[in-house]
Amino acid sequence: MAHDVPKFAVPGNADEVENGLGLMPRFDGAGGVAAVATDADTGEVLMLAWMNDEALALTIETGEAHFWSRSKKRIWKKGEESGNVLKVEELRTDCDQDAVWLKVRITGHGAACHTGHRTCFYRRIPVGEAASKTSLEHAGTPRAFDPATVYRPKG
Repeated sequence: MAHDVPKFAVPGNADEVENGLGLMPRFDGAGGVAAVATDADTGEVLMLAWMNDEALALTIETGEAHFWSRSKKRIWKKGEESGNVLKVEELRTDCDQDAVWLKVRITGHGAACHTGHRTCFYRRIPVGEAASKTSLEHAGTPRAFDPATVYRPKG
């Protein structure tokens, strides 16, 4: 995807970054910021992904969530294959501008996770007395779609 990526301001001093109104993302050594997406109505955490400068710029420009795939080394628009696009209602940055929070509405099947679940956080890690360092519990969120039918091999 060829796109002119606007240059974000270089992060200034701590006061400018933490108290100013200039967007100065603090990308990590790999060029990313953490991006947490939550449901705009319920606040449910849907997913965590990464954005580089181009993904952040595309998200701001289009109002649809774009991310940087660390495994595929490319920009991807959430829902480009599944139809489960994340429409951004509000976009925030944290105090030191190294993470963003997207309040979104999901189109399509209403699922944010590629596994077909509404949220990527569909399993619990038991803590305390019930804890096991190697076991997970299903959190009770049913699949909204079957990934085998949605992500068919192209050919």
